[in-house]
Amino acid sequence: MDNIIVIVVAAVVGLGIGFAIAKMMEKGKASKTIANAKREASDIIKEANKEGENIKKDKIFQAKEKFLELKAEHEKVIISKDKKIAEAEKRIRDKESQVSSELAKNKKLSDQLQEQIKEVNYKGEILDKKQSEVEKLHKSQVQQLEVISGLSAEDAKSQLLESLKETAKSDAMAYLQSTLEEAKLTAQQEARKIVINTIQRIGTEEAVENCVSVFNLESDDVKGRIIGREGRNIRALEAATGVEIIVDDTPEAIILSCFDSVRREVARLSLHRLVTDGRIHPARIEEVVKKTEKQINEEIAEIGKRTVIDLGIHGLHPELIKAVGRMKYRSSYGQNLLQHSREVAKLCGVMAAELGLNPKLAKRAGLLHDIGKVPMAEVEVETPHAILGMQWAQKYGEKAEVCNAIGAHHDEIEMTTLISPIVQVCDAISGARPGARRQVLDSYIQRLKDLEDIAFGFNGVQKAYAIQAGRELRVIVESEKVSDDKAAELSFEISQKIQTDMTYPGQVKVTVIRETRSVNVAK
Repeated sequence: MDNIIVIVVAAVVGLGIGFAIAKMMEKGKASKTIANAKREASDIIKEANKEGENIKKDKIFQAKEKFLELKAEHEKVIISKDKKIAEAEKRIRDKESQVSSELAKNKKLSDQLQEQIKEVNYKGEILDKKQSEVEKLHKSQVQQLEVISGLSAEDAKSQLLESLKETAKSDAMAYLQSTLEEAKLTAQQEARKIVINTIQRIGTEEAVENCVSVFNLESDDVKGRIIGREGRNIRALEAATGVEIIVDDTPEAIILSCFDSVRREVARLSLHRLVTDGRIHPARIEEVVKKTEKQINEEIAEIGKRTVIDLGIHGLHPELIKAVGRMKYRSSYGQNLLQHSREVAKLCGVMAAELGLNPKLAKRAGLLHDIGKVPMAEVEVETPHAILGMQWAQKYGEKAEVCNAIGAHHDEIEMTTLISPIVQVCDAISGARPGARRQVLDSYIQRLKDLEDIAFGFNGVQKAYAIQAGRELRVIVESEKVSDDKAAELSFEISQKIQTDMTYPGQVKVTVIRETRSVNVAK
């Protein structure tokens, strides 16, 4: 037990001593560490001081270099400014010398000017004296002339003015007359040039429309079926179509007669369908005619659309397009109305372009100028077709220029635009083409013969020729019997004779030609 206590005490004492030794050792180690740290901190401070001194020296050096650079630049600026100031001073000295010389010159010129002014004043005084002397002499001469002539100066002046007025008036009238004649000649030449150029550029085929159509049959046996029992089929067909059907002795043909081309076309197509189908009786006839009429109406609208597209006309009202299509089945003096209107539209477009006008507007007016000939409904209208067409154009929103051209192309109303006379002229050109309109050959030849006979009825006429479809009569006279003055009189007398004795369309131009020949033979 005592040993254990001794051991414990010894252990405790040993621990205490060890702890004391450890503490002492730790304290010594800490002192050493602090000393090392102080020594390192001192070294770092020294190094930092050295680096700071180096940086300070570098900054001072850089500042000195910058100062030297700025000083050098400043010296350069000062030198350049000094140079500019020296140049400016030199220019000022030059200007001063130049101004001094100019002042000297101006003083010299001023002195010369003063001398000239004095001279002019002196000459002016002399001139005034001479002017007064001249006026005195003039007055004395005028007084002497008044005494000699017995007229005062005012009377003589008025007579001279009257004489000059008459001379100037006659000269002005002569100049005006020559100018007007030259203008007329030039205008006529230009107009002929434009019309001829237009006609040459537009060429269309012409076909004469008739009032009858011939329906060909494969055999005469079909005629009986078309006529029907006691003629009921043919009566039903005539009642449904409004066309007179003539069945005569013409082999394998039936004649359809009607002034309305649409009705004739409906009757022809209906007959073709009935004959092809083989069923011909009144009920079938009515059914086929109705279908054919519907087909024709659709075809009319399609023809109108195709026509306006071909001519490049846009924005036309649908009713006017239908009216254009109906023109295909109308004729004027045997000339197909649609073909005539298309030709007039093309002529108007070319002529308007030549004159610098709007060709599209002219085409539009040319196409629509005869729409009054295709009434919207089958009623008798007493209004002229030009006025009726103008009213329709106004109703469907056409421009005022187009409406006036339609209404004025036969002079029913006054022309207010330049397009109106163009439409009138082109309408006449289209109708005047040879073969365009139906004429009986015998009456045509007789009219030409009558024109020539009228010319031969006057004395001195050697030859006479009716040309240009009877629109011009050229008369060749004998120079021995007819003088130049008599030739002009003869032309007037022949034209008056034609007016009183003949009926003719348009105008007839009478040209009298007189030629003088002197022939000798050298032997």
